[in-house]
Amino acid sequence: MRKSHPVRRAVLAGAATVSGIVLLLSLKPASDPGSAQAAGQAPPAAAGQAPQGGVNGAVTGDAAQTQYGAVQVRLTMSSGKITQAEAVQAPKGGRSDQITASSVPRLNQAVVAAQGAEIDAVSGATYTSAGYKKSLQSALDKAKASAGAQQGSGGAQTLTGDVAQTQYGPVQVRVTVAGGKITKAEAVQAPKGGRSDQITASSVPRLNQAAVAAGNADIDAVSGATYTSAGYKKSLQSALDKAPAGDGSSRAAGSVGGQAATQTLTGKAAQTQYGPVQVRVTVTGGKVTKAEAVQAPEGGRSDQITSSSVPRLNQAAVAAGNAQIDAVSGATYTSAGYKQSLQSALDQAGG
Repeated sequence: MRKSHPVRRAVLAGAATVSGIVLLLSLKPASDPGSAQAAGQAPPAAAGQAPQGGVNGAVTGDAAQTQYGAVQVRLTMSSGKITQAEAVQAPKGGRSDQITASSVPRLNQAVVAAQGAEIDAVSGATYTSAGYKKSLQSALDKAKASAGAQQGSGGAQTLTGDVAQTQYGPVQVRVTVAGGKITKAEAVQAPKGGRSDQITASSVPRLNQAAVAAGNADIDAVSGATYTSAGYKKSLQSALDKAPAGDGSSRAAGSVGGQAATQTLTGKAAQTQYGPVQVRVTVTGGKVTKAEAVQAPEGGRSDQITSSSVPRLNQAAVAAGNAQIDAVSGATYTSAGYKQSLQSALDQAGG
C-alpha cells in the first residue's frame, strides 16, 4: 500500500482540529445580557432602579444631612412607576436658596426620566445632589420593601401624608395599611427644639396609638399639644386620602375600613388672592353628607371673613350636593376658591 504523503497528513490533521474548535464554539452557552434576554431570561435589575410590582402612593426617604442642611426626597408612585419626585427638605438661607431653586427641579426631572437613583449630580450643587441621591435611594428602598410586603401580606401598603405646617414646625404622618386597617402610624416629621421636644415626645406616641385604634383621622387632640395634634390629623387624613379606590379599603371619614358606600374626597387647593382654599367632602350613597374647608385664607381681616363664610359654604354644599352654590356676600374670592376645590373633590367621585 502506498503511504500517505507527510504534507497531506498534516493538512488533514489541521482541518480536523479547526472543525473541532468550530463545533465547540457553536455549543458554548450565551452569557451576555442580550443573549440571556433573547433566551427568555430577565437581566438582573440595575441598582437604584424603581421597584416594580404595583407600588402606589407616596414614599418619603430618610433626611440626608449635608454640609449646608438636610435634603429629603418624596416620590409619588403609580403601579411601581415614579410619576413625581420632590424635595420636602433642601438647604436654604443665603446662597443656598439660589442653588436649591436651580438644582432641585432638575434633580426631580432626572429621577422621573431615569426611574431610579442613577442620576447625574447638578453642576455647582455637589452637596445638595449627593444628599438628594442618598435620600432618593432610601425612598426607593422603602418602596421596594413595601412592594415585597404587598406580595407577602395580601396588599399591605405604606402611605405618607402631605406635610402640615404648624405654628411650631411641620408635621408629617406615615401609616401602614393592611387588610383595610391601619396597622401602624408614625410621625416622620414633628416640631422640635426647645419645649417642642418635650411636647412631641409626649404627644406623638399617643396620636400614633389613637390613629391605629380609630382606623381613621377622627382622633382627639392631645391636651397641651393643640397645634401638633391639628397638624398630625391633617397629614394623617392626606395619607388616608392616598389609599387607592378599589383596593378593598374605604375612606369614610378618613377611615380605611369603613362603609363600602362612603368615601372622603379632598379637592385640590385653589389659590386665591388672599390664600389657598381646599375642601374635603364625605360622600355616602352618592350624596354629599359633609363638607369642610381644610385650608382657607387667614390673617388679618381674612380670619373674620373665613369664619363667617366657610360654615355657610359648607352647609350650601351639603344642601346642593354639588358645586353649584351661591357665593357668600363679602367673600367673593373665598367663595370662588371653595367652589373650585369642591368641584375637584367631586370629580374624584366621578360626579
